[in-house]
Amino acid sequence: MNGIGLALRGLHHGERALAQDLLRVSERHTGDHEIHHVARDLSAWSQRHVRELAEIGGRYGARLGTAHPLETGLGAKLRGKGGELVGHRGPPGMPLLHDLRHVHVQAAGVSLDWEMIAQAARGNRDTALLRLVGRCHPDTLRQMRWANAHLKQLSAQVLNG
Repeated sequence: MNGIGLALRGLHHGERALAQDLLRVSERHTGDHEIHHVARDLSAWSQRHVRELAEIGGRYGARLGTAHPLETGLGAKLRGKGGELVGHRGPPGMPLLHDLRHVHVQAAGVSLDWEMIAQAARGNRDTALLRLVGRCHPDTLRQMRWANAHLKQLSAQVLNG
């Protein structure tokens, strides 16, 4: 596998983790309808990115699968409750603040991976890979901005509480 293949593998892993994290946020915060529904939509974007990366990965020697389903339902709820019981003490809203921060950091890492792939694609004049970056990277930037906007709004409420 060449360098681009390795980078695609890392990006694939990051997108999959971001999709899972967004689903967990959605399921942990069902009482906040905007968070719940938008996080599900944003997860679907990353799930699409995972599929598209799997399609192109073979060109670079990276076998990227989509076979493992993301965790939802009872398993995700139990994991979320476990996290609440173990380490999320503090004012109401602190668990959501923690989750949004995690999503923002994850999305920022995925965005950097897209940037690296874009540079490699430009260097190789790989138009198919550049088109993929052009379709997917803007979604990742929107995911990051969404988390950041909610972090700003919620921080003032929760931390000044």
